[in-house]
Amino acid sequence: MTDPQTAGQLPDSTAAVEAEIARVAFADNGLVPAVVQQYDTGEVLMLGYMDAEALRRTLISGRGTFWSRSRQEYWRKGDTSGHAQYVKDVSLDCDGDTLLVRVDQVGVACHTGTRTCFDGRDLHAVSADRPVSEGIAS
Repeated sequence: MTDPQTAGQLPDSTAAVEAEIARVAFADNGLVPAVVQQYDTGEVLMLGYMDAEALRRTLISGRGTFWSRSRQEYWRKGDTSGHAQYVKDVSLDCDGDTLLVRVDQVGVACHTGTRTCFDGRDLHAVSADRPVSEGIAS
């Protein structure tokens, strides 16, 4: 019988999870940046950091778990705020040194109370248009 709380998660196979983690190129400090995105809208919610254990917990539990560089401890998004992240999928970039974690975000993602950590924080860069000569790549 399938447990509804674990349905859709990776099989409880230590070897399978460890093989996934082995694909990640962690930095010298043992961390990898994790860009967190709302799965259905593409909205970028936050940037967190994971070490192998935080990634392991994320892959096994289906909940976004990170390493706090300031507090030097693990934290699972939503445990204290109620604003949980339910993982839909996790991908590696082409170099294997950055994660994209697509989630279903409950409530706000930012500790300041905004939906994303990027709300209202524009740096007012010059906006450039692609030259007509560059056209559309085929």
